[in-house]
Amino acid sequence: MADYKEEDDLLHRPDPKRDYQIDRGGTFLTRRGVANLGCLLVLVAGILGLFVLFPALTFFSRVPLSALGLGSPAAAAQASSQVRGTAFGRAKVDIATPLDVHSRASFHDPTQQLQLVWSDEFEVEGRSFYPGDDPFWEAVDLNYWQTGDLEWYDPAAITTANGSLEITLSIQQRENNHDLIYRSGMLSTWNKMCFSGGLVETKVSLPGFNDIVGLWPAVWTMGNLGRAGYGGSLEGMWPYSYDSCDVGTMPNQTFNGQPAAALEVGDPANGNVLSFLQGQKLSRCTCDGEKHPGPKHDDGTYVGRSAPEIDIIEATMGGAPLHGQVSQSLQAAPFNFNYTINGDNGAVTIANESISEINSYRGGAFQQAVSALSDTDQTAYELDGGGFSVYGYEYKGGFDDAYITWISNNQVSWTLLSEAIGADEEVGISARSIPQEPMYVIANLGLSPNFGTPDFTHLKFPAKMRIDYVRVYQHPDQINIGCSPKDFPTEDYINEFIGAYTNENLTTWRDDFGQPFPKNSFAGECSV
Repeated sequence: MADYKEEDDLLHRPDPKRDYQIDRGGTFLTRRGVANLGCLLVLVAGILGLFVLFPALTFFSRVPLSALGLGSPAAAAQASSQVRGTAFGRAKVDIATPLDVHSRASFHDPTQQLQLVWSDEFEVEGRSFYPGDDPFWEAVDLNYWQTGDLEWYDPAAITTANGSLEITLSIQQRENNHDLIYRSGMLSTWNKMCFSGGLVETKVSLPGFNDIVGLWPAVWTMGNLGRAGYGGSLEGMWPYSYDSCDVGTMPNQTFNGQPAAALEVGDPANGNVLSFLQGQKLSRCTCDGEKHPGPKHDDGTYVGRSAPEIDIIEATMGGAPLHGQVSQSLQAAPFNFNYTINGDNGAVTIANESISEINSYRGGAFQQAVSALSDTDQTAYELDGGGFSVYGYEYKGGFDDAYITWISNNQVSWTLLSEAIGADEEVGISARSIPQEPMYVIANLGLSPNFGTPDFTHLKFPAKMRIDYVRVYQHPDQINIGCSPKDFPTEDYINEFIGAYTNENLTTWRDDFGQPFPKNSFAGECSV
């Protein structure tokens, strides 16, 4: 109504003096004011963390999304329930690993305590290991032609069940299995999880029976500059562990027909020639300006780089009566005269000669095997007891005070000191090193006549190899987890030549991949 006068309350009654006092003399230090300010600060901190701090940490940690469990929904699900760890890029310890094994005594020196730096307990059911599905492991999809295998490795043959990793070797229809009868699996942590020094330990139930020949289960490690199954990445790399510039880097370990011993006392199956290797591709002899991952020594020469191999186990059969054994080896190059190391003065030690012995097989023209055989726990087989046994090796890389100590049935089986693979004047080579490259883990179940004639009459299919866990320990003052450490970088080199590491059809570096070997100063190939 036009003539109605509304009664003003305190909020709507104008009072210039009061308004001036409130506007100039008020305070935000009330409960409501503090709450409002706190909410604003939390909002600003969240925005900065999401758009500034998180991208910076992700970039500087140099960890791929797959390693953070973000490569795919499956990977994210597996990672979220599988691992815990410290900041980005640090070693991850499986949340299922019991706290009482987060440290343990060294096998090589029991007075020293080792710290758990990475583990996988395989407790999550139904994990997938197709590319991109797991933060640490990836299964291959190929035939392992290098050892004449009869099976096709397929990611579908690997999963997790009942708290273990399972690799199944089965019979398939040829038309559905790349024209092969057998299908199995091989997976690795290549370029995802590597370690330098320390102890790698695994608990395994071997497939089949403990006295039937034919299956070839293995858990082993290789330097990250070579990818198992990808021949293009391995030519001139495997199984070298060498940092000298001499005839040991040359094809066949000879130069201008010398030394004569390398042509006369070698592999009987190959005309007594010592070596058929193509020469060390990334040797200390590499000329300046050639492609090499580095680093360099103080004298300006490159550090010799390679893809060495240390086998945790390759399971076999032996003895009388026939029973289960494991071969535990360093695959070495260049080779000793007649493939014979220097085991004098305690350089080779067998812990228990009643169950372990030096392997009579010492290698051939493509590898020198520094190896011992040990009887296994005969109840730790799929069809004989169904139990598990602990295997592993502990090592220190390099030359001085370097060693490898292997473990079988949770006990030391044998030890190799660096002195055993020292210089060999008869074939003109210098000392090889206990591997210093960042090493990754491989597990596979193969079938090949090259590892003993299979007894197809008594073998049972499907056969399952089970792994309860894989754990890596290191000395607290020597933690070195990562596939591209500063002293032995691999990332830039692999990225530049990624085709050799991802295309299994490139079986050689030079012919298939079309890349040259770097020029070699020992051969006089460097420009003046």
